Amino acid sequence: MNTKIAFLFSFAILILTTLSCTGKKGKTFEHAGGTFAIAILHEPTTLNARDVTDLYSAIVIYQVLEGLVALDPKTLEPVPALAESWKISDDGLMIEFLIKEDVLFHDNDLTGNNRKLVPEDIVYSIELACTKRMGEEPSSAYSSIYKGNIKGVEAFFEGEATSISGLTVDGQKLMIELQKPDVSFVDKLASATASVVLKEAVEAGRETDLIGTGPFVFKHYRERDDNTEIVMARNQNYHMLDEQGNMLPYLDSLIYVVESKSLAQLEMFEEGKILLIEGLPPSRITSMLEGRMSDFNSTPPQLILRRKPVLATQFYEFNLLHAPFQDKRVRQALNYAVDRDEIIQKVLNNQAHSSGVAGIVPPAAFSGYKSSEVQKYGYTFQPEKARKLLAEAGYPNGEGFPTIELKFNIGTIHSAVADQFAKQMKKNLNINVNLDGLSFEDKIADQQRGNGMLFRTSWFADYYSPETFLMNMYGKVVPEHAEEPSLINMSRYQNDEFDRFFEAGQASRDITERYRNFMEAEKIMIQDAPIIPLWYEETIKIHYSKVRNLGLNEMNYYQFKHVYLKEWTNEEFLASQKESN
Repeated sequence: MNTKIAFLFSFAILILTTLSCTGKKGKTFEHAGGTFAIAILHEPTTLNARDVTDLYSAIVIYQVLEGLVALDPKTLEPVPALAESWKISDDGLMIEFLIKEDVLFHDNDLTGNNRKLVPEDIVYSIELACTKRMGEEPSSAYSSIYKGNIKGVEAFFEGEATSISGLTVDGQKLMIELQKPDVSFVDKLASATASVVLKEAVEAGRETDLIGTGPFVFKHYRERDDNTEIVMARNQNYHMLDEQGNMLPYLDSLIYVVESKSLAQLEMFEEGKILLIEGLPPSRITSMLEGRMSDFNSTPPQLILRRKPVLATQFYEFNLLHAPFQDKRVRQALNYAVDRDEIIQKVLNNQAHSSGVAGIVPPAAFSGYKSSEVQKYGYTFQPEKARKLLAEAGYPNGEGFPTIELKFNIGTIHSAVADQFAKQMKKNLNINVNLDGLSFEDKIADQQRGNGMLFRTSWFADYYSPETFLMNMYGKVVPEHAEEPSLINMSRYQNDEFDRFFEAGQASRDITERYRNFMEAEKIMIQDAPIIPLWYEETIKIHYSKVRNLGLNEMNYYQFKHVYLKEWTNEEFLASQKESN
């Protein structure tokens, strides 16, 4: 990533091209067809792209809507989507996108089958995300991407301007003028929240129909075998071809099966109802891996296993509106009282790692980010130190400390983790913890509105930078009034020094300086302890070998347009092994 950032700010013209239909059809891929099904733990909390804050909404929207750019599943670099190419001025303040021609929105009953995308659709989508609505919180897209970045966006949001001055269209060119340099801004535009929507659908009150330009067309929700399924079909008019001129996507259909129980997911996988499973139930890891050894080791194999770290952090987040948690010593005490290794061994069956648990940024995830320096400020299991801090805060042996209400989403491993945490708090600090299991949607809603004391939270990287994690602690996104929901910084943590280093990191063109500022910000945050980091994700992914071109990456970012299904022959598999060696 270092070379990319240096390249961006030397007035490099990024001409990252991809084949486009340009009005004519490509040929049909010889292995096209079939259905790929994958399970997800929860239903999307929203189908309004601009409001997305959770992984489950994003992974659906990524397949049917598009933004100016997308991420390459293999490199996690930004690549063209609706933009054919782009260039960035040497001062980092002006980005000029060349928008593709002959991109069509999905067939629909509002505009028919020939509604072409124009640059004004992108402007409309950004302005829609930046529109202030009475009684509604600002959109996630406005809060996390556009606010403080695009010139004139705040004036538009407040109704002081009828358009965003930093957005200009000239033919097929879209110019975005920034208030300050942000080397990750293009990466941020790959987020689901920056997707382009159909104006006619929004005006008809049908934004959640998800009429987009992506490789798959959103069809419907349906109930099958006690599960909710989200069904998508191939976009027959998709604007991209593969390198051989074949039409994309290859698959006929893509299905997300909503199933919150990992054992049920495993049963569906073993029955072939889903073709990929992420994370095995801890109780079944040994039996699955050892019991089906021949399926992994045969030639060709039936199953492919990959075990790798994920750019994701699991943590408990304090609600700093509650008086006891406004004392830093209390928050530090709870951090020192957690035996993370015990949780990982007893509950997760070592399907995670706690080595170097310190802050919110996964260690060693970003080349050049010196996690070892940050880890010096982390919290190891030190119950005596925890008790001393709690006593200094006025709660000797936990006396007078209120019962902590811990909210988490039910139906997952997090119930067992919460139970273990509660036992540790009672044993180590004599603090009672009341466990409150909620649906994923209700937990998020309560957390954003500050309705609770302590919340189970996870964060998966949106783009390849420590910034995507540290944004959760940025004080300037916290609403002015406590009764307003806080969409991103849900702990409502505010520290001017953190914000100063965070902003310096955002603006820095030099990767070394950039990461140094982010590290200083994270050190401050760790000492303030607005969260209790628990572990960093490491998942076991298993898929049937017939699934080809499945780009697995550390962000769990999926694009399925190049995926196809084909059983291996012995000769083909052996030849592929020789090529890889």
